[in-house]
Amino acid sequence: MALATPLRHLLPVAAAPSTAPDPAGPSLTTPRALSLPRSRLRSSLAASPSPEPRPRSVTAAAASAAAGRPTVLVTEKLGPAGLDLLRAFANVDCSYELTAEELRAKVSLVDALVVRSGTRVTREVFEAARGRLRVVGRAGVGIDNVDLQAATEAGCLVVNAPTANTVAAAEHAIALLAAMARNVAQADASLKAGKWQRSKYVGVTLVGKVLAVMGFGKVGSEVARRAKGLGMDIIAHDPYAPVDRARAIGVDLVSFDEAISTSDFISLHMPLTPSTAKLFDDETFAKMKKGVRIINVARGGVVDEDALLRALDNGTVAQAALDVFTEEPPPRDSKLVQHENVTVTPHLGASTTEAQEGVALEIAEAVIGALSGDLAATAVNAPMVPAEVLSELSSYVILAEKLGRLVVQLVAGGSGVKVVKVVYSSARDPDDLDTRILRAMVTKGIIEPISSAFVNIVNADYVAKQRGLQIIEERILLYGSPEIPLDSIQVHLTNVESKFAGALSDAGDIRVEGKVKDGSPHLTLVGSFSVDVSLEGNLILCRQIDQPGVIGKVGSILGKMNVNVSFMSVGRTAPGKQAIMAIGVDEEPEKEALKLIGDTPSVEEFVFLKL
Repeated sequence: MALATPLRHLLPVAAAPSTAPDPAGPSLTTPRALSLPRSRLRSSLAASPSPEPRPRSVTAAAASAAAGRPTVLVTEKLGPAGLDLLRAFANVDCSYELTAEELRAKVSLVDALVVRSGTRVTREVFEAARGRLRVVGRAGVGIDNVDLQAATEAGCLVVNAPTANTVAAAEHAIALLAAMARNVAQADASLKAGKWQRSKYVGVTLVGKVLAVMGFGKVGSEVARRAKGLGMDIIAHDPYAPVDRARAIGVDLVSFDEAISTSDFISLHMPLTPSTAKLFDDETFAKMKKGVRIINVARGGVVDEDALLRALDNGTVAQAALDVFTEEPPPRDSKLVQHENVTVTPHLGASTTEAQEGVALEIAEAVIGALSGDLAATAVNAPMVPAEVLSELSSYVILAEKLGRLVVQLVAGGSGVKVVKVVYSSARDPDDLDTRILRAMVTKGIIEPISSAFVNIVNADYVAKQRGLQIIEERILLYGSPEIPLDSIQVHLTNVESKFAGALSDAGDIRVEGKVKDGSPHLTLVGSFSVDVSLEGNLILCRQIDQPGVIGKVGSILGKMNVNVSFMSVGRTAPGKQAIMAIGVDEEPEKEALKLIGDTPSVEEFVFLKL
């Protein structure tokens, strides 16, 4: 069965008030409750003050049910402009500091829930909603306090407000940079303690200094623009940022090692992912210019705080300015926080009046749009898809994400991914095969490992566009039975450098192909080499001269290093010519094992890939 239903009908729409779940499931066809354009709506409310939050009571929600408008429960303080926007569309119940039990009691009487970071929206909350809750709006970026899996299972859309605090975070990074360079915090504390120590707090100028921006997304690029205005020379590292976008504001994209070894200041703006956790460790600090200064307004976990402390003590890092920490709040006796060369703030990156108002408006518009049945560009979980469609495409959904996750790891840093081509081979008529969910999963596989974005069928195209990523789909019509949805999926990355030359096709793009075999995703093509390996665990790809003994030598190295091999496949162009060996391993081999593989005679290159 194809995904023929318009995508907006896959979204939850505010259901008619009820006190019990409909056995047939929530309605997706309720008429919109608002026809006034949001731009007019916002301006018409400009002079309307927000009343004080109403007392907590179940009767407020019950009364709104009788009014025939959706009900929105706000459990934490939201900017007045956002509340006004919500009140023009729905009945709003502001009930702050609810206990978990009180929240569960109220949630079955509302259509939408707006929270900040202090309200935990657990599986129990979704179960207590009994199918009534259609949207959860998180006023901010992080959604750690919302159970996304439970929300998806309940058919509840979760939206956040990821863009409104961009400028505030960038400004805070610049504020910390300048304050650190001129010892503002230390001098302030000294003077208030009755001291006059002008000679102790001599600073450094910013003009002509090199600033490395690590992570060139929304915040990173805004920091770069502002730092250029201070006369600084800007370089940046982000292996997936478009080169032309960086050049447009006078920034050079460089390798990670070049960025950290040549800069006077380093500003961190990368997400916390498995690949960036404690990225700044002893080994990284050892490569830096002595006397470097570091600013972090991104995520505390990207820095090994013990390693930073050692770097401060030995003089490698002259100063650090930190707004975020691995544990928040940090321990009262934290040596890093108390260090005299460290300037700290309590996660204030988004804490401006304007940013808070912007977040309130952004989340209000997202909630109103979702309740109206519009596509939510800031949705962070997938809408419910018909069970029969998911059943048919489930294995291909996994395959698509795995291929995206694999192909992005083959990109050499600095080149930037701009164009992705996805090729579907199928005997099914194109009108009977809606590939949107597959395209979304390829996008998810490419973007999520290197960012903090959550990608699904709702926001995939939006996220790709925001990152300058063009997704092109092609179909190859095969002769055969249309009972099987797809024969294969190919993913091509064009105009990029590859860290593994064997993955390049004859046309020069990175190419991988996969098929579903016995219900499991398999990798069947790398570049021009045919392979057949299950896409599970981790993968080592080796390109070598096809000759006896190579497979045994590599297998022996892994065995001696206690690395379990789950499968192995070899594809070659001709006997004695080029070949690719694909090896599945259960765990990541140690660096020594990978080095021994690379030093093996006849092995020309290799790459380790996490699936």
